[in-house]
This record gives sequence, C-alpha cells and structure tokens, in this order.
Amino acid sequence: MTDNAAVVAEFLLHLAKERDVSPHTTNGYRRDLEAFIRFANEFHGGGWTWASIDRLALRGFLGDFERRKLSRRSAARALSAVRALYRYLQVHRGVVNGAARAARVPKVEKRLPSYLRQHETADLFEASEAAAANGDFIAVRDHAMLELFYSSGLRLSELAGANLADLDLLSNQIRVRGKGRKERILPVGRRAEGALRRYLEVRESLAVGPRSDRRALFVNPKGGRLTPRSVQRRIHLLYRGAGIAGRRVHSLRHSFATHLMDAGADLRAVQELLGHASLGTTQVYTHTSVERLKDVYRRAHPRAG
Repeated sequence: MTDNAAVVAEFLLHLAKERDVSPHTTNGYRRDLEAFIRFANEFHGGGWTWASIDRLALRGFLGDFERRKLSRRSAARALSAVRALYRYLQVHRGVVNGAARAARVPKVEKRLPSYLRQHETADLFEASEAAAANGDFIAVRDHAMLELFYSSGLRLSELAGANLADLDLLSNQIRVRGKGRKERILPVGRRAEGALRRYLEVRESLAVGPRSDRRALFVNPKGGRLTPRSVQRRIHLLYRGAGIAGRRVHSLRHSFATHLMDAGADLRAVQELLGHASLGTTQVYTHTSVERLKDVYRRAHPRAG
C-alpha cells in the first residue's frame, strides 16, 4: 500500500470507528478517494503528496467526470469526499491545503424525488394485501415491510437494520438508527400495526436454525436477517404485482413525506420524522407539492394549456 493509499485507509477507519459513519457512506468515500488517487497518479506521474495537490489537479479531477460523461452529482460527491479527507488531514496530521476548499463545486441539476401518486399507493397496498391474504410467510412479511416503509418513512438501511426490540406495538412506535447512527423514534400507523402483528405471529412458527437471527425484525424463512438487497428485491416484486414501473424502494419514503406535505403537515415536523439534519433537505418536498398542484392546474383549468 502506498503512503497516499495508507492515508485514505487511516481516514476511512477514523470515519467508521470514531465518527460511527455508516458502512454505505464509508464505502462511497472509499470509491471516490481511490478514484482520486488513480487520477493524481496519472496527472503527476507519481511522486505527489496530499500537501502538493493544487487547484489545477483538482480541476482536472472534476473535469474527468465530464469527459467520462458522468453526472455532476457524482463529481460533487467526489469533491465532498476529498474535502472531508483534507479536513481530517489538517486536524490530525497538520496538513494545510486550501485547494480542495477553494475548488468550485459542480452545479448539480435539481431532481424532484420520485413518489407514488395516491391511486398508485392504493393499487400497491391492495395488491399486497391480496397476496398476503392466504397467510404465506413471505407474502405476510413483505406486506408488513411495505406498510412500515410507508407508515414511518424509513430508509432502506433503517428497515433492514431494525431489531425486534426496536418495535413497540403497545405504544405504536419504532426506534431506528439513521445516518451517522443517530436514533429517532417514529410513529407506526394503525394499518402498519395490524400488518406487523400478523407478521410477528407467523414469524413465531419459523424453525430456529443455526443461521437464525433472534434479534432481527425482518427475516427470511430460515430465520436469517434480510439484507438490504433482499428487501429491495421483494419491494420491487410488489411494485411489479401492482403494475407500477419506474419506482425505487426509496420512493416509499418520498411518498411518505410528499403525502404528509400535501395534507398540510408542518415542514419541521416532517424534517424530524425523516431524520434530516438540515431543513433545506426537507424543503424539496414543498417543491414536489407545488409541482403536483401545477400539474392538477394544467390538466383541470380550461385556459391553462
């Protein structure tokens, strides 16, 4: 391992152990910083240090994203990783280099979150309920996951990482660990409560095997905790069964927030429910609501077209 790669490894260990950053975020930093090292090696022909990186090198690194036809969002994320590394180097190694801080962040195109319309939500839950009606373990579990996603606005990692002890159906709430391992308590709606109670009943009938995870809330038929990828696959199957295309699992979280805003929920309350550190992150849902109203206007007003 080169000295520069060793510095990155040290920084990533700091994120995981000292800052308690999630594995997903840490892996993203790793990919971006490894890409930066590869670029810097080619740009300088070797023999560079973190202190010697200048604005020209950083400009070239960001320009390489455009040459490879990668999104500005990817370039902005990579610059964020480089800046985070330099903040660490300044504090822990005394390396002062203002090039990363001075680099211009690529202007990111604004994207409104993808969410389910009310009729799509109704179709999705109707199809899911019908599939779970026969008591099949997988169908009952998948319906409970769907209900919890939409009821509480969970991230995929939060649902997959949920434990039985986190769920309190007497108080109708669940404790989740979000980004940066921050905990928050979320309400569980009446429909979700019913689906979860039914799932927990059929879960009790599972045979306990060597791969069983007694702590996990959502498990496979052998008792092992569902991975985020497995949860994604199951939710996508539910979408397909309801005839819904072009939606991700995260669209359920977006739908949760959008439907709350449409119903007049307070923006700061929605921020707390979503676990956003910044109110600005939550404000995108006000734009979504406005766009929806514009769409209704264009379709309904006789002189809008």
